Amino acid sequence: MPIAEKWKEKIVQPEEVLSKIKPGMNIFLSTGVAEPRTLIKHLMESNQENLRDLEIIQLISLGDVIPLDERYADKYRLKTFFSGKRARGAIMSGRVDLIPCMFSQIPELFRTDVVKIDAAFIQITPPDENGNCSLGLSVDVARYAIERASIVVGEINEKIPRTCGDTSIHVSNFNYFITSTEPPLYMPRWPVDEIYDQVAANVSSVIENGSCIAFFIGILFEALVKHLIHKKDLGIHSLLITDPVMDLIKSGAVTNKNKNTFRDKSLASYAQGTPDLMRWLDENDLVEFQSINMVTDPVNIGQNDRVVAVIPARKVDLIGRVALHTGEGNIIAGVGEIHEFYMGAQISKDGRKIFALPSRNLKGESNVLLSEDMYRNQFANPELIDMIVTEYGVAFLKGKTVRERALALIDIAHPDDRAMLFQQARTARIVYQNQIYHTEFALLYPDEISCSHTFEDNIVVRFRPTKQSDVDDMRRLFYRFSDQSIFYRYFSHVRIMPHIRMQEYVNVDYDRILSIVGVIDEVGVERIIAEGRYIRPIYGTYADVSFIVDENYHNKGIATFILKMLIKAAKEHGIEGFSAQILPTNWAMMKVMEKAAHPNQVITDEGLQTYSFTFV
Repeated sequence: MPIAEKWKEKIVQPEEVLSKIKPGMNIFLSTGVAEPRTLIKHLMESNQENLRDLEIIQLISLGDVIPLDERYADKYRLKTFFSGKRARGAIMSGRVDLIPCMFSQIPELFRTDVVKIDAAFIQITPPDENGNCSLGLSVDVARYAIERASIVVGEINEKIPRTCGDTSIHVSNFNYFITSTEPPLYMPRWPVDEIYDQVAANVSSVIENGSCIAFFIGILFEALVKHLIHKKDLGIHSLLITDPVMDLIKSGAVTNKNKNTFRDKSLASYAQGTPDLMRWLDENDLVEFQSINMVTDPVNIGQNDRVVAVIPARKVDLIGRVALHTGEGNIIAGVGEIHEFYMGAQISKDGRKIFALPSRNLKGESNVLLSEDMYRNQFANPELIDMIVTEYGVAFLKGKTVRERALALIDIAHPDDRAMLFQQARTARIVYQNQIYHTEFALLYPDEISCSHTFEDNIVVRFRPTKQSDVDDMRRLFYRFSDQSIFYRYFSHVRIMPHIRMQEYVNVDYDRILSIVGVIDEVGVERIIAEGRYIRPIYGTYADVSFIVDENYHNKGIATFILKMLIKAAKEHGIEGFSAQILPTNWAMMKVMEKAAHPNQVITDEGLQTYSFTFV
């Protein structure tokens, strides 16, 4: 008989496999949706006397086949490396053992028998004509478990995909085979609500073309894809492949051509999702599956440029400390689990670490707090956090003082919570005692006015309304101006811009003033390079307009772009026209006004020229 056919002689019934198990054995199970569900079901139902005092080892337990209650306490005990929703309660009550360990270090524990493996139950595809099976949906540490186990059982499931990468394994590695009678564990897609859609839109706004992204599961990543499909040349280096990742790859936004490891391939160790995903993955060489140490090693991750680690958060405090989720949908939820991808982004050239969360939880309570000390699962390294994102915007924390962080985080909290948070910050002396923060202005903040535009020299500028936390960056912008630029803007030789004066400037009454800043992203740091505003008098339908642009960005059309944004917003608020007072030698400002595409009226009086125009 050809060797490719001899494997059929090893096909047995599950009961025969279980009869080979001895009390006290350590049994490794394929992870997550790759659970050998038929073998597990028979193990749970069997009354064989030898099935006692077993240790079941599984990296991540997502399925519902392994009961974690006291009924099976004398039969087995589960050891896991991940304290997700299913296992967390059992871990806390002492029914499940958690092994704290970085994912990339788990293979070494198996290889050196620190975690001993006696038997391995592995879900596989049917063999091909050469006797090669595929590990299918989970590579993780299966090879290491197979190498150490004395009993290796392959559960053949015809409904799982034959995946590409380091997934091929020959039938000669198995002692027994059983035929699966259970379907694979499928996971439905997450419904996306309006709030998470906006959170995802804000996350997408700081992900650049050519970035390499780590994807996980949950509503945030489901929402993120539709905002990323317009990006270019994205890469995927991820713990798992999901339906949203499939959509992103199919959109053409993912090319992986800028990756330095596994170029042209989307890299993962697991897959999890719907039957549509399983069909798409079958023999799809766009996706490369590799062992978990290859995928999660921070050094391997960091070899790629522009790695973006997007991490769902539960709470954030005003210093920038984060509490992570402990619930369903978090395949990397603990500090240890996120650490490898986070550090990979840290060492990556131009890498970014982004924590994202809604401003409030489902109970209507603020997710932005004075302190998150009372919450478990903390990522308490605020010095390593680049950005916090909510549906109200992005707080850039890199290089910011504690005071600047607090103001930035208050600005992205829910508007109804900002007054409370500001008062708490002032009481705790996190912000200045004379800090100005008009909470009524925060309620008027026009979130809908924001966009990005690429100017000449490939300069990408994001435009948004001015925030009260812009006080320090606006002061820095002031001190970058020449004396002439300051004179053109203020009609006097202003030498200093005290903090208190700039506070008054950035606390904008959006009921009658619209101030728009242009910002650039410099290696994860937001820098204001331009500002334009209109001020509508208490009485009247015309507004005064003014601009200022960093001198390194003159003659690129930035002021003209802001003017068009101001005109559009002014029309929507019943303003009929603009006027601007300009010194006769300020040719740049005159040119901007002349490009307004509206009839201009110019009046010269006492050395000033007043440009006025009515909107068409």
